[in-house]
Amino acid sequence: MHVPDGFIDLPVSAATGVVAAAAVAVSLRGARRELDERTAPLAGLVAAFVFAVQMLNFPVAAGTSGHLLGGALAAILVGPYTGVLCISVVLLMQGILFADGGLTALGVNITDMAVVTTVVAYALFRGLVRILPRSRRSVTVASFAAALVSVPAAALAFTALYAIGGTSDVPLGKTLAAMVGVHLLIGIGEAAITAFTVGAVIAVRPDLVYGARGLTAPLKLRVGGELVDAAPASAPAAPGPARSGRRVWAAGLVTALVLAGFVSFYASADPDGLEKVAADQGIDQKTEEHHTADSPLADYGVQDISDARISGGLAGVIGVGATVAVGSGVFWAVRRRRTATAGASVTSVPPETA
Repeated sequence: MHVPDGFIDLPVSAATGVVAAAAVAVSLRGARRELDERTAPLAGLVAAFVFAVQMLNFPVAAGTSGHLLGGALAAILVGPYTGVLCISVVLLMQGILFADGGLTALGVNITDMAVVTTVVAYALFRGLVRILPRSRRSVTVASFAAALVSVPAAALAFTALYAIGGTSDVPLGKTLAAMVGVHLLIGIGEAAITAFTVGAVIAVRPDLVYGARGLTAPLKLRVGGELVDAAPASAPAAPGPARSGRRVWAAGLVTALVLAGFVSFYASADPDGLEKVAADQGIDQKTEEHHTADSPLADYGVQDISDARISGGLAGVIGVGATVAVGSGVFWAVRRRRTATAGASVTSVPPETA
């Protein structure tokens, strides 16, 4: 659902740019509360994983494909504020390096694909987790439902933006029906990918899943007629949380590299939901050439490499590497700022007087 330049006029593009900048600023502050020594390394990996999976277009209808948006997955794994930043990093890398999603439309794409999907998905996810039984399965079920709803919500948001600032005169009723209809189908694929990924991480390290925090209530014992918390069981000596976390990170990175570098060659070549609807409804009449169309990595291929498999695979690997590097740098800086702020707060407390 990457909106190219020319779909939305400049005033609305500028307005969504302001909204996107504000959302990123708020998310940078909010992410300080979400990121800790466990989730900060994971956040950069989540961004790279979303980038890789977005390369895997899957068929959803005759002549139409879809791909992961990732807002629900990122929000559930690392938190809603950090999730907005993850998808924003992905969109920035795609727009600058791969000419995917217009640069003047970057605000539209961040607002639609990062903010709307994350907010809608996480709000629904939290509501479902509160009413469902406290179990890992409930988290997976809630992840499926949240991801499913987030995709047509993004389609609805795009249609609303197009109704305000669209550059072509098209029947909005038909456009809305087409956008929501095809993205409901895409949402099924999004939901399956999200639920599978969240379930896989929960099975290995549930403490790394932001949406599963507080899932397990402490064991209670009755002592002297009163319920007290039981002493936590001692952690196994090996492999230990730190080593286990590194293994999860390494496994996730290898998976992202394999998906982007190899599996992406077998992705559907059909246009995605927005491209199909745009062509059918005439939304793409004033599409502009991308500002980085001459990029060496434009269209997810490496310039001057004629073999499509090698060109696409190498571009995918470069994209995963760039995304994990930029994402990890952002989240490391946010985490460091939180640590510095916490340290300043502690030192500012006056010592108790005797």
